[in-house]
Amino acid sequence: MKQSTTTDAVLVSAYIKGDESALCDLIKRHKQRIYSFIYSKVFDRDVTEDIFQDTFIKVIKTLKKGGYNEEGKFLPWVMRIAHNLVIDHFRKNNRMPKFENNNDFNIFSVLSDNSLNIEKRMIKGQVENDVRRLIEELPEDQKQVLVMRMYKDMSFKEISEQTGVSINTALGRMRYALINLRKVIEKHNIVLTN
Repeated sequence: MKQSTTTDAVLVSAYIKGDESALCDLIKRHKQRIYSFIYSKVFDRDVTEDIFQDTFIKVIKTLKKGGYNEEGKFLPWVMRIAHNLVIDHFRKNNRMPKFENNNDFNIFSVLSDNSLNIEKRMIKGQVENDVRRLIEELPEDQKQVLVMRMYKDMSFKEISEQTGVSINTALGRMRYALINLRKVIEKHNIVLTN
C-alpha cells in the first residue's frame, strides 16, 4: 500500500500496534500544516520547534496509553493539542493574546470571520462550543434573548413579539445577559481584557 493512499486512521492503528515508521509517515504528512499553524501564533522559529515537538510527545504518549479515540480525525485532534500548547506557552509567559474591550463587551466579534482556513475554523468551532457552554450558565430569560439575537439574528422587535415582553425589557435582558456572560467568563478565568 502506498503511503500517500494510506489513511491517517490506518497509520495510527499501525503505530499503536508497534509500527514506529507509521508515526514518521504521519509526522511527514502533517508537519507543514501543524508547524505553520503554530508559527502563525507565536512568530518565533525556536518556540514553534519546541511546541511542535511537545505536540508530538503528547500525541505519542496518548497513542501509547490507548487514549486516542478520534477515529478518522487525526489532524484536527493534533491541531487541538498544538492549539492548547500554544495557549499554555502564552499563559506561562503572561503573554496571553487578549481581546480589546470597549465597554460594549461582545464575545461574538471573535466569531465573525468569513475567510477561515481549516485551523481558524477549528479554533472558531472550539470558541463557539466554549461560548455555548458559558451561555448555558445564564438565567433562562437572558439566555433566551441572547440566543434569539446572536444565533437566530432576530431584531429586538421580533424578540419582543415572540417572548411577549416590551422591547425595553428585551434590550434590558440582552444587556444583563452580556454583563452576566462577562462574570461567567471571569469566573472561569478566561482572559478577555487588558
